[in-house]
Amino acid sequence: MDTQVFIIIIIIIIIIVSHHVEGGHFNVKIKSLAFKCSMQTKSKKTLAKPGVKNIVLVEGVRTPFLLSGTIYNDFMAHDLARAALLGLLNKTSLPKDAVDYIVYGTVIQEVKTSNVAREAALGAGISEKIPAHTVTMACISANQAITTAVGLIAAGQCDVVVAGGVETMSDMPIRHSRKMRKTMLTLNKAKTLSQRLTLLSKIRLGYLTPELPALTEFSTNETMGHSADRLTAAFGVSRREQDEFAFRSHSLAKKAQDAGLLSDVLSVNVPGKGIVSKDNGIRPSSMEQLEKLKPVFIKPHGTITPASSSFLTDGASAVLLMSEEKALAMGYKPKAYLRDFVFVSQDPKDQLLLGPSYATPEVLEKSGITLDDIDVFEFHEAFAGQILANLKAMDSDWFAQTCMGRKSKVGVLPIEKLNLWGGSLSLGHPFGATGARLVTAAVNRLKKEGGQYALVAACAAGGQVVMKVIQNYFFI
Repeated sequence: MDTQVFIIIIIIIIIIVSHHVEGGHFNVKIKSLAFKCSMQTKSKKTLAKPGVKNIVLVEGVRTPFLLSGTIYNDFMAHDLARAALLGLLNKTSLPKDAVDYIVYGTVIQEVKTSNVAREAALGAGISEKIPAHTVTMACISANQAITTAVGLIAAGQCDVVVAGGVETMSDMPIRHSRKMRKTMLTLNKAKTLSQRLTLLSKIRLGYLTPELPALTEFSTNETMGHSADRLTAAFGVSRREQDEFAFRSHSLAKKAQDAGLLSDVLSVNVPGKGIVSKDNGIRPSSMEQLEKLKPVFIKPHGTITPASSSFLTDGASAVLLMSEEKALAMGYKPKAYLRDFVFVSQDPKDQLLLGPSYATPEVLEKSGITLDDIDVFEFHEAFAGQILANLKAMDSDWFAQTCMGRKSKVGVLPIEKLNLWGGSLSLGHPFGATGARLVTAAVNRLKKEGGQYALVAACAAGGQVVMKVIQNYFFI
């Protein structure tokens, strides 16, 4: 008899027996056992590639993600990055001298600490002999840090790499206007008092207007929120659908937080303010309250509101990656394999946030699996409308044939598997740190839910997106 058929028969017998056995606890245990057995009937395809090292995630952590301008407002980015790095080392009991390399992602850089990975490492007491560098790729900067680490390990350059990301919107670099900067640089070169006075006399009041970091697309001069509003209109995503998704995100995040599922969140000591151990942007509301909010980008007829947009956030994240051989030799039990990944770029004008629709079939085909094989989906929630538009795009034959050059649609992404512990709308979105949060959440959900494969996706400014396939170590 086929082994899989035999197991299914056993499951059926167990369930039948459980209905006739008194005692609720026994019944629950039997059903739990049946579920675990059913998961074992799935394919155990490893996705390992001949001649390529198996790369594993040992652990992932993050600081609490906090609303900008609140508790972290006195921290610089390297302070948060250091906290995540130390938290990871402490949680894993990894000796500092065991780290071969450190890579961090960030978006809005502080000039004094432009290589924030290096400053965080030195601040954490990592040896000055350990290299560290910083990458930037908008909202997928931490994802780029992780894939950079994967490349270092796969190439045999390193065995143990810490990757992560950080962002603080509470301490954004604010510059003088371009005209004022040019005047000041020229003034610095002036050799005589007369030359200096002449330059100073040319300064106008408008020169003194500060220049804030731009949150618009450089190539289109359009904010991401404005683009998202156009996207929702194009795909017929209603205001009601967006409000419902935002409500779902906050409700699931609150439920996960109360149940202790967000185990990646560290406790951080903030001088003068005490210990912080929870995200502070999770705010379950009601549909009635959400309906009262006004559009924030296209007024008055837009459909995106503050509730259906991710908010400005401070936070940092870190993951410990190793070659499987090294992890086992050091006595670690890995949580997951990092398998295939793809980066995809689209038109930043009309397809700024549609990357997940394009990247999903590409990474699945690369891995040799299907949408039905995925047990856990962790997609970055830049906007509720962006998520919903992508779900509609993937379920559209017209979009697949007209825009993607495919014969048929990607398929229906089961929302009951998507972001079950909340997402960026509720947990927050520190630009440079979200990617590592997504990966860690996917890994922890795989272990909690007994799933085999996870799909992680995040879109970013410039019309770019990353998509990753992660495999639960449990199945090997």
